[in-house]
Amino acid sequence: QPNRRRVASRPSRQAQSAEDQELFQGLRHALRSDEPIDLLMSVSGLVAVTDPRNRDPFSRDEPGLPTLSDLVESFIGTPYAETTAALTIIRALATDEVLAARIGRELATRRHPMPDWLAGLDRARIEPNVWFMTHVLGDGDDYLLGITLPSGHALSALVYVDHNLGTVVKDAFVVPAPLEDLVIQMGGLIDDPDQSLTRTDAATARAMIDEAIDLGSRMYPPLESESWPMCRPLIEWMVRMLPSGGVATQRQEWSEEDKAAIAEDFFASPFGKSLDRDDERSLMDSLLWFGTDYTNGDPFRWSTVTVEILLVDWFPRKVVAEPAYLAKLPNLLRAFIRYAHDREGIRASLTEDTLTAVDEYEPDYQRVIRSSRPQGPTALLAGLLETGDLEGFDGFGNFDDKDFDDEDALTIGEIMLEGLDRKVGGRPALVRLDDLPLPDEPFEWSGVADDIVPVVREVLAACDACADELLDVEHRTAMRRFLRRSAVGDPAIFRRKASPARGAAAVAWVVCRANNTAGAYWSGLTVQDLLAWFGVKGSVSQRAEPMLRANGVDPHRLYGQMDLGAADLLTSTCRASIITTRDRHLLG
Repeated sequence: QPNRRRVASRPSRQAQSAEDQELFQGLRHALRSDEPIDLLMSVSGLVAVTDPRNRDPFSRDEPGLPTLSDLVESFIGTPYAETTAALTIIRALATDEVLAARIGRELATRRHPMPDWLAGLDRARIEPNVWFMTHVLGDGDDYLLGITLPSGHALSALVYVDHNLGTVVKDAFVVPAPLEDLVIQMGGLIDDPDQSLTRTDAATARAMIDEAIDLGSRMYPPLESESWPMCRPLIEWMVRMLPSGGVATQRQEWSEEDKAAIAEDFFASPFGKSLDRDDERSLMDSLLWFGTDYTNGDPFRWSTVTVEILLVDWFPRKVVAEPAYLAKLPNLLRAFIRYAHDREGIRASLTEDTLTAVDEYEPDYQRVIRSSRPQGPTALLAGLLETGDLEGFDGFGNFDDKDFDDEDALTIGEIMLEGLDRKVGGRPALVRLDDLPLPDEPFEWSGVADDIVPVVREVLAACDACADELLDVEHRTAMRRFLRRSAVGDPAIFRRKASPARGAAAVAWVVCRANNTAGAYWSGLTVQDLLAWFGVKGSVSQRAEPMLRANGVDPHRLYGQMDLGAADLLTSTCRASIITTRDRHLLG
């Protein structure tokens, strides 16, 4: 057996050529900097490039992208001080314990002198205070946090969470300064009495940032800035130092009764009394749908940004109706903004700014609603096309042959079919799909490790009880199957100290999301109500991630969907809907 231990003093031929590479030279320059931020950001960017969350979910011909393991192996094969420094940082940033151990074994063979700050990277200390900057209109929030290295170097981060896009991290940056300096700088930029900068609970901040990063990573196209997502691995490393146990604040769920009460109060008020007509009441239903389910989820806080989203994009795309009807929206919106801001006690100057935005965007809105445009649930797919006459796309997955290029129609149809493939496990499974009800079958205990049986039994009992009370036999069978595959695929999930109730809630959440039983605006069951049945608050997405992996599903490739790739986890109702769409695009 040859000696596989690498000797730093005798680099390979591959390593000798590394000095000429641009990447290597960049690492060398950053390593020689007086500030840790230069090398930390360089390596964070390299790690971000390998992140599978950055891959294009719609690309069918995407070449194999380098993985983090590939990057690590290339650095292990080039034993220089620059790659030793990079490996040291990657070990801190990586969440893969096996990979971190691999790096650790390699670093034990290296003898390159490292800067003091880098040698002590694993002893970085998080600042106890986390600061929170927000505005009364709720477009987004900034989180400010900082760390101090044993060498005395300080790093501070600002993470911007955008609520109008669905409570996602839209931007972030890291600066080489103490947290108190960043707080003073940001506080000095506040010139609005409705904006505030205060300390916040660190554990809650961690939960909020974690969930916002996760949700943002599923968006397509991805959110990008000069520093995001390149600094994401560095931000995630810093956030992991914050206390755990916090619960992310959840958007308020508005029932149909809640929305009806808002509409009645508005039309009875001086602001809406003169508009109490059938068309305006119908438009109000759509306006409240937007206000409660989209942007910041608060129908009483309107900003210039939410007005722009509503008039420029959402209403012309989502609401299918005649122009004469749609044209009445801006006047209704003006009246409702005045009502909502008056109700919340929002300053008059902010109300005027928001009303000015209605004036600014109304001409474009009136033009768009009178033009041919994609509408309905598949309008987004039409936007992915770079060629073709969109007038032939009716918004429901159907195409007018005389107005729409056949090739483009096939393109959208294939995209739709590929989406269905991901739900059921591939094209052969999609072709064979039936809509027979899932059977009432017992839990299959074969293959479940003996030591986890008690915990699995607790989770199973809670899932069964939920199905019996809230759902049905098909959901119970689907949850039993998903739970068993999780237990067999990764028994360690059930060996950790974790609440069985939260585990059961995660199982139910996955199955209900996959079947559009909870969370969809037509489902009648909110995610909040589903989780509340188990006595659980906050998100269970992190609890569900290892279960999804055990079922062969990469949670970072879901992009907001819950595609399990398994038809036998879908109810007959869900499969019947898939069959209808399949036949329209496969046979039509």
